[in-house]
Amino acid sequence: QVQLVESGGGLVQPGGSLRLSCKASGRILSFDAMTWFRQAPGKEREFVASIRWGARTRFYANSVKGRFTISRDNVENTVYLQMNSLKPEDTAVYYCNLKSSWGQGTQVTVSS
Repeated sequence: QVQLVESGGGLVQPGGSLRLSCKASGRILSFDAMTWFRQAPGKEREFVASIRWGARTRFYANSVKGRFTISRDNVENTVYLQMNSLKPEDTAVYYCNLKSSWGQGTQVTVSS
């Protein structure tokens, strides 16, 4: 069972940036994909971005394409989500997911 610990959320003004981290412990295979989801109040959880552990393939939701970048550090077993040009509609709890494991979530609030 993989364990995931997220960090990096917070309050930021519109147009600002944040970087989320998700550190994984346990057995990870090269074809496993780490995925970021988010859930805003009153809305369903939605896909944000994903990256394969052993490849360069990355996928993004249309709503974040060009603003968010997902990357990984295989040595540290950590996946990052760099979020730039943040908008109020990016406000949500962000979760990382690997196979059947989920992180605890980290709150991102974009507000002036």
